[in-house]
Amino acid sequence: MQQLLKEERTENKTGTFSSAIGRFAEQITKFSGSTLAFSLATLLVLVWAVTGPVFKYSETWQLVINTGTTIITFLMVFLIQRAQNKDSLVLHLKLNELLAATQGASNRLINAQDFTEEEINTLHQYFCLLAEKAKADKDLGHTHSVEEAEENHEKKRKAHFPAEASK
Repeated sequence: MQQLLKEERTENKTGTFSSAIGRFAEQITKFSGSTLAFSLATLLVLVWAVTGPVFKYSETWQLVINTGTTIITFLMVFLIQRAQNKDSLVLHLKLNELLAATQGASNRLINAQDFTEEEINTLHQYFCLLAEKAKADKDLGHTHSVEEAEENHEKKRKAHFPAEASK
């Protein structure tokens, strides 16, 4: 794992166009969320508003702010999506690490973000079943997996209804 990370870092530092754009996007993302960026944007709008009488509120004066905000908004959508994708991936990696490290936890959810919609719906149904069984047991936090819930449910059913268990 460490070797893979070292290779990835080395590849990113080699100066490829993609990694240069990535570093630039990272810097812009960090800056755009800062107080300084907000202050500069506010100042720009104030300067634009104050210059309105100078330009007699012309169509060109209005076009300047409209064009500027449109371009910035267009670019920011991509930066926000990039940041969200990165944050989501990091969150998934952390959850995968927790699942892999937790003894007794089901490994079926590692990389769940790569599942198809059908697989996600199937797992959702399993966890709904687990929740129903936990509610029936009056203990919402006792079991940790569908298999464990099935075993516990079967044991309880056999204990309460021995005649059915022999069928």
